[in-house]
Amino acid sequence: MRKVHHEFAYQSRELEGQIEGILGDPPDRKNYKMMVDALMSEYASGGGIEDVNMMAFALVDVIKFANPKAVLAEAQEYDDGDPARVFALAECPEGEPAKMLAAIERNFPEIGRQAIITACLHKHPRLWDEEDTSLDQLAANDDGDDEDGYDEAGEATDDFAQMFDQEGDR
Repeated sequence: MRKVHHEFAYQSRELEGQIEGILGDPPDRKNYKMMVDALMSEYASGGGIEDVNMMAFALVDVIKFANPKAVLAEAQEYDDGDPARVFALAECPEGEPAKMLAAIERNFPEIGRQAIITACLHKHPRLWDEEDTSLDQLAANDDGDDEDGYDEAGEATDDFAQMFDQEGDR
């Protein structure tokens, strides 16, 4: 199971909530389809909201991945990555979906990269796991030897005290 950047994990969870919220309870597929079609039309025409989750929502039902594991490999970094490589791993059916994908690549390459990866994570939840950034995990390998500005006797060291010296070195 591949670890993904925590922001991608968050965006994938947000996408799930957005889908459930728009579908409603009981599910209203007509309303959902109208929303997706409206977003798809906006993005296909070169416009649309510059938002990862909205793009992922417009893409998720129509996007296909021949190699989802290759897309997951791109999910290690949220802000850095090669949009062209990610767009090359995705495809949409001819017509409005293909126009939308091409327009997103042309007009919003960075956000589009993030949206494609988010859609892939949503479609393939068993292929990935979230990077653990909890305080417990971060402290697991901490042996406590960080300098904290105090000596063995619990007194502030000169270096630490000078940080707050109003007079400074004159």
